[in-house]
Amino acid sequence: MGKQTLERILQSQGFGTRKWCATLVANGEVRIGGEIINDPRRTFETGDLEFSVYDEPWLYREHVYIALHKPTDYECSRQPSHHPGVLSLLPEQFALRDVQPVGRLDHDTTGLLLMSDDGKFIHAQSSPKRHIPKVYVATTQEAVTPQLVGQLLKGVKLHDEPAPLAAVVCEKLGEHQLKIVLEQGKYHQVKRMLAAAGNHCTALCRTRIGELNLDDLELAAGEWCYLDEAARALLKPAA
Repeated sequence: MGKQTLERILQSQGFGTRKWCATLVANGEVRIGGEIINDPRRTFETGDLEFSVYDEPWLYREHVYIALHKPTDYECSRQPSHHPGVLSLLPEQFALRDVQPVGRLDHDTTGLLLMSDDGKFIHAQSSPKRHIPKVYVATTQEAVTPQLVGQLLKGVKLHDEPAPLAAVVCEKLGEHQLKIVLEQGKYHQVKRMLAAAGNHCTALCRTRIGELNLDDLELAAGEWCYLDEAARALLKPAA
């Protein structure tokens, strides 16, 4: 990572333009090791650098990797149109450093959503070639039958797909609830597959990506956390 001037460090962490970050420092709003730093051109090693802005502690991160428990009625878009965007659930610094959702969940779908400003990470997690399994719990309008489960495992034809799409795993959880595991990540895939199989989805929650479980993160709806290297290692393709 190396040394950088404090104004550039703050800019990279989403605190505004370099000029604004220099003003923050000159006004005595930034502390490192408890010391007020007034010189925006002073350099610091960025590795494991801890600092505070307006007395709020921060740790320098070259990139951020975030897990969000997405609530209903939030859009996975930087420019939402009908509902608040998921970025409004995060500190404003993340929007300024171009954090964005990894893929999308519909506004009425809840559950595990990854977010990052690391383009390589976003591409790798979004690539259908990696076959990363995603687990959903779907609530259905009509009762879940063995025939429905069989259809979803065998594959259903969607009008804009050249070949049938099948669930990797499909299990009945209750009279109107099932677990479905997918690897493709097509547009509205769970809802469209259920409709093609003669049922309808009334609620949908993504509970796992790879081996990363939402329950293990202990996040209430609307809460988020950083993902460390060990947690990111769980975001892997099926064995």
